[in-house]
Amino acid sequence: MTQTLRRLFDLPGVADLEAKALMKPGYADPSRRDEFPEVDEVLVAVFGLTAEQAEDAPRPDDWDGIERLSPQDQADLFEAEGWDVRDAKRKPLRMLAVMAEPLALAMRGVAGALPEAAFVPEPAEEKSDWGSGLAAEAARFRKR
Repeated sequence: MTQTLRRLFDLPGVADLEAKALMKPGYADPSRRDEFPEVDEVLVAVFGLTAEQAEDAPRPDDWDGIERLSPQDQADLFEAEGWDVRDAKRKPLRMLAVMAEPLALAMRGVAGALPEAAFVPEPAEEKSDWGSGLAAEAARFRKR
């Protein structure tokens, strides 16, 4: 059985920040977070804490320091815990450097909170009658 991953990219505001980081890489630089207040707005909306609050949050003794790992190692660890933090080309998101710490704190229940996952029912299976036309054609062919 495969595990369904929650996608960071699909959370409200993350796709917009990712697009902005593509055009202006400073968005993804944690040391420049004061220049881009919209990053903290998205973090608060999604995880309930700012980047500074995440940085200052006390860590449990067994904290693994996921926020200090390379982006690829972070992506692998997040995936093991049920989160897809990669883009469509399977590269770690540009904004992962800023979002890894709040995400890790929230998903592990240390600080902040994860957004509620909206229930999305599976689409109803569509019944098709494409075979009925073939059956009728076969019956006509047999009569010839």
